[in-house]
Amino acid sequence: MILEMKVPSPGESITEVEIAQWLVTDGDYVEKDQAIAEVDSDKATLELPAETGGTITLKAEEGDAVAVGAVVCLIDTEGQPQEGQSAAPKEVEERPVVSTPDPVVQSSYATGTASPAAKKIIAEKEIDIESIIGSGRGGRITKEDAVKAIPSMGSAPEGSKRGEERKKLSMLRRKVAERLVAVKNETAMLTTFNEADMAPIFALRKQYKETFAEKHGVGLGFMSFFTMAVVRALKLFPDVNSMIDGDYKISYDYCDISVAVSGPKGLMVPVVRSAEKLTFREIEKEIKRLATRAREGQITVDDMTGGTFTISNGGVFGSMLSTPIINPPQSAILGMHNIIERPVAIDGKVEIRPMMYLALSYDHRIIDGKESVGFLVAIKEALEKPQEILMDNDVKTALEL
Repeated sequence: MILEMKVPSPGESITEVEIAQWLVTDGDYVEKDQAIAEVDSDKATLELPAETGGTITLKAEEGDAVAVGAVVCLIDTEGQPQEGQSAAPKEVEERPVVSTPDPVVQSSYATGTASPAAKKIIAEKEIDIESIIGSGRGGRITKEDAVKAIPSMGSAPEGSKRGEERKKLSMLRRKVAERLVAVKNETAMLTTFNEADMAPIFALRKQYKETFAEKHGVGLGFMSFFTMAVVRALKLFPDVNSMIDGDYKISYDYCDISVAVSGPKGLMVPVVRSAEKLTFREIEKEIKRLATRAREGQITVDDMTGGTFTISNGGVFGSMLSTPIINPPQSAILGMHNIIERPVAIDGKVEIRPMMYLALSYDHRIIDGKESVGFLVAIKEALEKPQEILMDNDVKTALEL
């Protein structure tokens, strides 16, 4: 029996996906539930499992955009593994860097003429028309050929070889790029800055982190303190926990905190749901769970849907200061940065303290300067007095020790 495998819907409002990578080759024997492909939507990268065992026939190429419900492969359920064939997925091979062809060799293939539209683009790019290989009939250079053509990077030093690779961006990366540009164009984004003395949190972590880890099986990191501080500040300044929808402002009585984490496909922003109800332990466990899923490529659309406010920790990569971009349709994002010992004035004396710069980017259409500054000051206060403000002066109860 031949089974048609169709693209399942990865989430509401998603109408097509892109075949990011086949994990099997045409004619392979696959087992039921074996991952046969990675597919990109505009929100996440997901694995496509085989619906049954058998011999597979691929019906789409890597990079193809395929509608939800379309057939991407056939599985012959009567097929059997060939001698020496393993049903395990193929190893991903790195694509070689393609060397830039010699201009003289290239020009021998450019036999056609260029369309008027192509000529205009070629002239604007100041590209040598003889270096372009036409894909049209008779070698004619089309408008698409001209758009894809890359200007010369100059002559290579004598005796050296230089290469380049042209790789299509994943659907997820293209969507991220589109959203980021839209934010810059469609919001009145401003950024305000402050700094926090992290010494009190350092002291708490030093004293309790081993006991915390032994009891709860998860580390006591900075993110739980920041999440707690953000939740408190959102309650004090509810406009920061609001969004614009046309002529309306939507405010929320809950705090779904998006946490930017790095994954194999780029930056992911999974959501810690109802963070206002969570303890330090629950926040640390949930962030660990989501970060693990992101690193292993198992993050789902639902994991990243929603969110009323975002925390981005560029400090883990060494960032000293940044202006984070709002995660639409949210109205604000908090940027954390690296912690560096710096001399600061404490009670009229210079002391060395572990300091972190904080940045709040916000949409000025809905959040005024007074609220944005007050919000960031509330974050600073909570971080510098965590025992009093975040733990109600009862550390052991707050940490469930």
